[in-house]
Amino acid sequence: MNATPKQKKLISLSQFILEEQLKIPHASGEFTALLSHLVYAAKIVGREVRKAGLLDDILGATEDTNVQGETQMKLDQYADNAFNQSLKICGHLCVLASEEHEDIIPIPGGYNIGKYTMAIDPLDGSSNIDTNVSIGTIFSIHQRLEPNSKDPGSERDLLQQGHLQRCAGYIIYGSSTMLVLSTGKGVSGFTLDPSVGEFLLSHPNMKMPESGDIYSANEGNASYWSPEVQAYLQKIKSIEGGKKPKTARYIGSLVADFHRNLLKGGIFLYPNDTKSSKCPNGKLRLLYEAAPMAFIAEQAGGMAVTVKGERILDLNPKDLHERTTLIIGSKKEVEEFLTFIPKA
Repeated sequence: MNATPKQKKLISLSQFILEEQLKIPHASGEFTALLSHLVYAAKIVGREVRKAGLLDDILGATEDTNVQGETQMKLDQYADNAFNQSLKICGHLCVLASEEHEDIIPIPGGYNIGKYTMAIDPLDGSSNIDTNVSIGTIFSIHQRLEPNSKDPGSERDLLQQGHLQRCAGYIIYGSSTMLVLSTGKGVSGFTLDPSVGEFLLSHPNMKMPESGDIYSANEGNASYWSPEVQAYLQKIKSIEGGKKPKTARYIGSLVADFHRNLLKGGIFLYPNDTKSSKCPNGKLRLLYEAAPMAFIAEQAGGMAVTVKGERILDLNPKDLHERTTLIIGSKKEVEEFLTFIPKA
């Protein structure tokens, strides 16, 4: 007779966070509760993403634009509302910021003021919504500058360096819904089991391969990039000496491109445009996209820098919607890129 297969021990996200909390002296449970509100909204958004092809009021663009001047998709607005409504009244934030809003989102009167801040990109890659390509949510959590204060938080509380993040993560809505996060002690991945409505630990102790054969960049804009970036791309695509060129894989959704490279190894590049005024400082937002992804990359053994070679996590944000260039991925791949950058 065949032996009964052993059932894999399943650890829920809630259980994982509670166990991690026990390792921290004087932990109060606020962080755990905050994540539960984030996860609740993620489940709601994930549900709507799965129904997107069936409902006319989910697909397509609205007549509105966000603070970046970009056309908002219907699901953009839905996700923004879902996260904002769940997070701003959770009692554990002092202030909230969304990529879709020009100013901070204050905590409504009558609700408890917490000691954490959150910056969130409710729906990254929204231009891919109508084509059923993986999209996601990115979030960044800091502790406020004065942890014992009971006053509402301010923009200053959000404008902190990336290495000071208490937690960063993303949710990817694809063939499965997956939450990847780090609290500064490695990276863990949790997959949503729809049958029980729980995120279960599926990828413990995630490590990005030291090198990889994949590069991700929108090469349609290559003519706008600096000679250094162009020279690097030419090098990794070269077949001189019988060398195998790297493989191009670009989805156009930061969450999806980064997630693949986290698992498989590789490098993602989003340089600035040096020959146009379209993206002179890069396109990605430091607070909502670059810093949280850089935190995860470094915790998984990777690297994240600007096109000038600056460590993303050391940048001092000066504005809620500050943009930056981003070179992120496997350690050896980013190190090779840095050899093309002129020394100061």
